[in-house]
Amino acid sequence: MTVTLITGANKGIGFETARQLLERGHTVYIGARDAERGEKAAAELGAHCVPLDVTDDASVSNALAVIESAEGRLDVLVHNAGILADGPVDGPAALRAFDTNAVGIVRVTEAALPLLRKSSNPTVVTVSSSMGSFWAVTNPGRPESGMPLALYAASKAAATMLTVQYAKSQPGIKFNAVEPGTTATDMTAAFGIGRPVTESAKVVVRLATLDADGPTGTLQDELGTLNW
Repeated sequence: MTVTLITGANKGIGFETARQLLERGHTVYIGARDAERGEKAAAELGAHCVPLDVTDDASVSNALAVIESAEGRLDVLVHNAGILADGPVDGPAALRAFDTNAVGIVRVTEAALPLLRKSSNPTVVTVSSSMGSFWAVTNPGRPESGMPLALYAASKAAATMLTVQYAKSQPGIKFNAVEPGTTATDMTAAFGIGRPVTESAKVVVRLATLDADGPTGTLQDELGTLNW
């Protein structure tokens, strides 16, 4: 069985990604900041739940310790937890955005590396965004160019760069970032836009189920590699 951990997976794209990977036979651990909501989601799906707050070192360490004790390894890690940070732009808001969307990736990845190294096909997927692509936000033909989400965009640029740098420093593990497409979730509710999570989760699942010779160090959407 492929052992998979998905952060922020009690709802939205993370929840649907968990469902689709369970259908493929994965043993899925839902990481959730709210343990009660995580347990409810896990029970609905037939998955496992680990309390996991990506902004808390102890929480991250405890979650990976649970997986190590139960499974002895980790095959797939999906960094899905994130915040939109669409309110007033100030120092505290910036710290929250980067702590969740970028520093959280470092916390979880570093804690997971020993378990990923025990896998025969270790794979890490970062749910990033083309809002973090300089190419996209400066291209008048792209919708990203008209969305002033400074903290979200900057923190997602950091998330993608972390993915590329981890791919370079950990050549035995595949690291890829994904733009899942504009999706109707709690994060986009205020904008009234987005397609069903089932479609966007498919993009994440594709990168989470790569063969051993699959690509690494890329930012991709459903059509392939994106400029950024």
